[in-house]
Amino acid sequence: MSELTVSPPYSSSVNDRQRCSLGFSDIRILALSALGGALEFYDFVIFVFFAAVMGALFFPAEVPEWMRLVQTFGIFAAGYLARPLGGIVMAHFGDLLGRKRMFMFSILLMALPTLVIGLLPTYATIGVAAPLLLLLMRLCQGAAIGGEAPGAWVFVTEHVPSRHTGIACASLTMGLIVGILLGSLVASALTHAYSDEQLMAWAWRIPFLLGGVLGLVTLYLRRYLHETPVFAEMKQQQSASAAQEMPVKQVFRQHRGSVVLSMLVTWILTGAVVVGLLMMPTLLQMSFGIARSTSLAANSIAIGLSALGCMLSGWLADRIGFGRALLLCGLGFIAGFGAMGIALHLDTGWLYPSYAVAGFFGGIVGIVPGVMVRAFPPQVRFSGVSFSYNLAYAVFGGLTPLIISLLAARWDYMPTVYLILLGLMACAIGGWLLVRESPPAR
Repeated sequence: MSELTVSPPYSSSVNDRQRCSLGFSDIRILALSALGGALEFYDFVIFVFFAAVMGALFFPAEVPEWMRLVQTFGIFAAGYLARPLGGIVMAHFGDLLGRKRMFMFSILLMALPTLVIGLLPTYATIGVAAPLLLLLMRLCQGAAIGGEAPGAWVFVTEHVPSRHTGIACASLTMGLIVGILLGSLVASALTHAYSDEQLMAWAWRIPFLLGGVLGLVTLYLRRYLHETPVFAEMKQQQSASAAQEMPVKQVFRQHRGSVVLSMLVTWILTGAVVVGLLMMPTLLQMSFGIARSTSLAANSIAIGLSALGCMLSGWLADRIGFGRALLLCGLGFIAGFGAMGIALHLDTGWLYPSYAVAGFFGGIVGIVPGVMVRAFPPQVRFSGVSFSYNLAYAVFGGLTPLIISLLAARWDYMPTVYLILLGLMACAIGGWLLVRESPPAR
């Protein structure tokens, strides 16, 4: 395995050393990037909140309901399968042609398919072409989401001063979590506002049309962003021979250690998001008999506090270093979800406070992107982060729900044990980084 080096995420120019605070331009970049990330994740996950409705509308009525649901979730999962390929392709061109171009393209690739889904005719109108078109749109969404998060992390990291890498990346990760919360709230609002008949007839289209239109508005706003100073400087210094070599090839040959590190911290991220947030309402209902409305309400609170935890963990990383912050947040993650698992076995009345605390410490995910962007040099940063993140998310994020669901049915402590193990891994990685990284800028 190649040796891993922690690279400074921003140019070492004089301007960077002199800029110690976030300016108005930096804040605008972070706001537009976070807004785009939130809307992209909203577009990607809103599908799952209407899975039952989509299954009834896009598959034959004579097919059993459970089969329609399986087919619908299969189309949802197809988006995850497209993530690695889309991320690698966009990252390749992002390292060669510019961060901004791919940053713009990713949101366009998400907004248009989301808008099209809201306009698609159903199975009753065009037959088997309906689910096939839906599948095609999901593949496009998956490719887009594969490039958005890594592209956004790299984009903002290369714009802001290096001492603010943690808070910059954390703000974007918070945006992604807010996108999940937005999808949940919109689905809940529509369910309460419209009857089942209205949802089946036309109201199901509203969240997709809304997401598509807002995505196009964000695309328009992003046109005011500029290419990152790091990429511009890199292209000026880059030799012709280096420019002709594929960035992903350099990643495989020279930065395998960074790939392993990035995949491991992404594993932590998938555990916190997929198990700690997305799967938890179902697990609470299955293992503890908690009512669906109660579990969803507690989940919404936990998601909101997780977004807050993201920002605080990113701020902490800037103050005390990524290694020490990951170590401390890992301990909090273990304590939070460990206490939640024990408390619920004693008395389900502890659901709200215990899940709120655990959700807050789930904000450890705010540190993850900063670790990844610092692991790769600018020449291959986009490709390195995108390849590692999307491959790990496809493997761990794709397999985890199935494995955890099967094991939790036999032993209801399994989700808690899984999250504790990931917390221990976070502590181990944090300790290793603490030894290797230089002290944070003061």
